[in-house]
Amino acid sequence: MRFSEYQALAAKTDQAPEGETAKMLPMLGLAGEAGSVLTVYKKYLRDGRDQETQASMREELGDVLWYVATIASKFGLDLDEVAANNIDKVNRWWGPPPDRRAFDGGFPIWEQLPSVFEVEMTPITVSKGTGVRLTCDMIDVGDRLTDNAHVEDGYRFHDIFHFAYAAILGWSPVTRSIFGLKRKSRPTFDEVEDGGRAIVVEEGISAYVFACAWPHRFDAATEVERSVLNTIRTMVNGLEVAECTEGEWQQAILEGFRVFRAIADANGGLVKVNTLQRHIDVVRVGPP
Repeated sequence: MRFSEYQALAAKTDQAPEGETAKMLPMLGLAGEAGSVLTVYKKYLRDGRDQETQASMREELGDVLWYVATIASKFGLDLDEVAANNIDKVNRWWGPPPDRRAFDGGFPIWEQLPSVFEVEMTPITVSKGTGVRLTCDMIDVGDRLTDNAHVEDGYRFHDIFHFAYAAILGWSPVTRSIFGLKRKSRPTFDEVEDGGRAIVVEEGISAYVFACAWPHRFDAATEVERSVLNTIRTMVNGLEVAECTEGEWQQAILEGFRVFRAIADANGGLVKVNTLQRHIDVVRVGPP
């Protein structure tokens, strides 16, 4: 039986009056039935009786479904569409990463993010305090960064976040800028996807997420707050990375912070990025 078929049959048994009360009653009923589901489980914890619990749970979940279908009808929603939208949502959050072509897959190899690269992050002393120097294959890359903060918080190592985005999302205008990989063969991509505005968006995401995570730095976290990911989705609207799911962003953020914590706590180290395997890891902690 399809959800929409069940919804139509449930509507024929709806005895609620018209008006706002017609919407309120099934919502109150849903809350009550959710409590009944918990009562069944409470009795199971107390008494056991698997078969009896299964029968009771089937009945109570059926009542929950009736109220869900009725609420959908009251608000002019199709339950098939509600279910489909929900599956799409949970897949974006917790499903496997989609199998998509790399954003730079159709570009010349010299404009593609490297399949594998390692970046040495070495502490240095600068006029403004402690900084970090980035080298790849013994060549200086990027800028020499400090925390740019009143209190030392390790943000000078934040390029790790950009490398994590490159690894897991296949997207990072900042990483492209660091390595000179802007897609100049197609001027629109060079300007829009790899240009200054996209770089500012990515830097803004990095700073925003860091501020949300400070001071715990997502230590032992298994998920990122939904409000944070929703804000990121708004920030990247109109860019190619908007295709990436909330689950991919969550992985990129958590993996980035895992590597960041190790490198920042050791004041330097060697980071390895694999864009093919969508992975970032610590090769060595501490200065060379």
